[in-house]
Amino acid sequence: MPSAEQSRRLNDKAISFAALAPAALASRSTMCRRLQPTGFITNLSEPNTGLRRIPNAAPYSTAYYSGHRKTFPAHDSFRPPRLRMRRSSSTSRQIVYLALLGDLLVALTKGMAAALTGSAAMLSEAIHSLVDSANEALLLHGYRMAVRRPDSLHPLGYGRELYFWSFIVALMLFGLGAGVSLYEGVQHILTPRKIDRPYVNYIVLACAFAFESVSWHAAFRKLQATRGDVGYWDAVHKSKDPPFFMVLFEDSAALLGIIIAALGIFLSQRLALPVLDGVASVMIGLVLACAATILAIESKSLLIGEQASPVLISAAIALALEERGIVSANGAFTVHLSPDQIVVAMSVEFSEELRSLEIEHRVESIETRIRNAHPEIVALSIKPQTQQRFEQWKTMHYGRAEI
Repeated sequence: MPSAEQSRRLNDKAISFAALAPAALASRSTMCRRLQPTGFITNLSEPNTGLRRIPNAAPYSTAYYSGHRKTFPAHDSFRPPRLRMRRSSSTSRQIVYLALLGDLLVALTKGMAAALTGSAAMLSEAIHSLVDSANEALLLHGYRMAVRRPDSLHPLGYGRELYFWSFIVALMLFGLGAGVSLYEGVQHILTPRKIDRPYVNYIVLACAFAFESVSWHAAFRKLQATRGDVGYWDAVHKSKDPPFFMVLFEDSAALLGIIIAALGIFLSQRLALPVLDGVASVMIGLVLACAATILAIESKSLLIGEQASPVLISAAIALALEERGIVSANGAFTVHLSPDQIVVAMSVEFSEELRSLEIEHRVESIETRIRNAHPEIVALSIKPQTQQRFEQWKTMHYGRAEI
């Protein structure tokens, strides 16, 4: 049994705790606030400053804190809002569906013609169209996977699924399309065989050219509509929508391959040199290899991560500068997760006269302003930071290069 003195001390401690508990809870509530549902971690300069993920917090919850910069667990009543990722351009998806339908029809007709005539060039074209059909199916799969909601394991979502499957498509075009065409061409060069019923090939190639032209024209029209004042190659290079330019490149290679196949068949008949049919198949394989290499390079760059367009970055900074109490918007770090999903981390210097609560309100206002103007920004983090500190970090991280 405790003595009377011990009991008195315990009672005093209990009273002191009861008096301090409301103040502690109020302080905890003030220092923690819920930010945007992104789960994006910003740590631009030093390890314990800025916006950081709360350990063991519910998905998409973050907290802004100052002072000693201690983290706190998320409140038990917190429920993250449902976040629906933006879908990629419906026009691009329609172009892929159109290309898939055309390639299936072309592969069927070319395959039948190759079986009837024994043409190596026609067989290469049939394989090419079949590979293109599988590629379009993979791109559509990438579109479907890219719009899945974020989770605790992937807090930024699955947008890069589209870039991953685009890279796989480029590898398939190189390995299957180009590889098989080159193999078949070499085989027919070593053992040339006369083509039977060449008129069948001409009819099929004409139909295939018409089918491929439809999807190529749709993709080219989108390129013209989106390229602005830049050249065609620059527009493709700067595009963040790989399925769109993949269909354009694949159809361009297909149309060129059809022309090569027709010339190979015609010359092999005209000059009585069946070996030219195999040469045409090899040339088709080389065309596919070049197209696949370009597509792989562009897809790899997007998969690693490319920044958003300078126009969007400038617009976001301009919107931040419109807020009262902002001294400067030091810079914005952006990366594309998919064509319509962008992550932005912005460094902003606030007026020294603002208090912590006022800075919090300014940050919320900036976030709302930018998100309303650019809904493609699915993750936005703002870090209060002086311009001098930002420049020091930029020099340390990137050297003298500009961001």
